[in-house]
Amino acid sequence: MADDIFTDRLRLSRAVASDLDAIFAIQKDPRVWTHFPSLRHIDPATTLDMMERWDRSWEQAGLGSWVARLRDTDEIIGNGGCTLLRGEVWNVGYRIAADQHGHGYATELARAGIEQARLIDPDRPVIAYLVEHNRASAHVAEKLGLELVHRAADVGNPNPAVMRLVYADRPLTPTQLAAALG
Repeated sequence: MADDIFTDRLRLSRAVASDLDAIFAIQKDPRVWTHFPSLRHIDPATTLDMMERWDRSWEQAGLGSWVARLRDTDEIIGNGGCTLLRGEVWNVGYRIAADQHGHGYATELARAGIEQARLIDPDRPVIAYLVEHNRASAHVAEKLGLELVHRAADVGNPNPAVMRLVYADRPLTPTQLAAALG
């Protein structure tokens, strides 16, 4: 198992089974899914499946999403980092507990993920994909130095008016963009 990563305010560690309840509590909170309510977790099995995807990324790529804890209290406040998508791109993502929004934790967590991804495979692009009306996530992507490289309808979204944005740290090939879009 990878060693923990420490940022100024966070301890980032690979998820373990005992993290499930705290991560599920964040994932089921409708306040963290205001931009995409249909993805809110309503069953711990959905969260467990997500944690298993993180674990597969760790096994396959040496990096995946972390559980984010406050360094001073050890309270779990979210998850995120970089995961490998379809062997093509690093996807930087995060989910922070609603009560912790607005403190810069998403940027701190995402920055650590990008740093680790670049150490492991600097030739692989880093992307962030998000829905257009999630301006807070777009702001984080921009603070991380990512640039908008794609805007189109979000295929499969229950709301057909929603637009999908892809930010990246460099231009993407068609294969890399396809991997980012799923």
